[in-house]
Amino acid sequence: MLISRFAAVAVLAVFSGATALAQAPASGPLVSSSLILFRNAKGNVVKSVDKVPDDLWNWRPTPKVRSFGELFAHIADGQYEFCGAALEGKPVDKGIEKKAKTKAEVVAALNAAFDYCEAGYTKLTEASAVEMTNFGRPMTRISVMDFNAAHTLEHYGNLVTYMRLKDIVPPSSKQ
Repeated sequence: MLISRFAAVAVLAVFSGATALAQAPASGPLVSSSLILFRNAKGNVVKSVDKVPDDLWNWRPTPKVRSFGELFAHIADGQYEFCGAALEGKPVDKGIEKKAKTKAEVVAALNAAFDYCEAGYTKLTEASAVEMTNFGRPMTRISVMDFNAAHTLEHYGNLVTYMRLKDIVPPSSKQ
C-alpha cells in the first residue's frame, strides 16, 4: 500500500512538472525550467510593488541600506545587466537606480526590464542556452539567466524583511 501511494505521488509529480514545462513558451526543458524560475522571482517582485504604499517608497531600515524604491530600481538594473550579458554578450547599463526616483518611474522601468529578460527567453534555444558568454568569468548563457533569477530572489528577500518590519505580508506568504 505504501509503495502504491509513493508511486502515485511520483507519477503525479512527473506529470505536474511536465505540465508546468509545457505551459512555458520556451524551446525545451532547459530553457523552460529557467523561465519558470525567472517568472517566480518576477512575480514576487511585481506583487511586492503593489503592497508597498507610496508613503513607504523612500523608507529604509537603516541609513546604510537601500530604500524600498532603490531596491526595486536595483532589481530593474539587474535585469539588463544579467540578461544583457546572456543575450547580447555584455551587461547593459540603464542606470535606473541613479536616474529613476519616483515610484511611477521605477515601476515603469522595472516592468520594462522584466519584459526585456522575458523576451530574451524566446531567443534562447537549447543549443544557444549552453553557449559560453562572459559575466565576470566564462558561464553558459542559461547559467547567467539563472544567476539573474537568484539575484532577483536575493533582493526579494530584502523586500520581505522590509515589508515584515512595516507589518506588510509579503506576496509569497500564505494566510
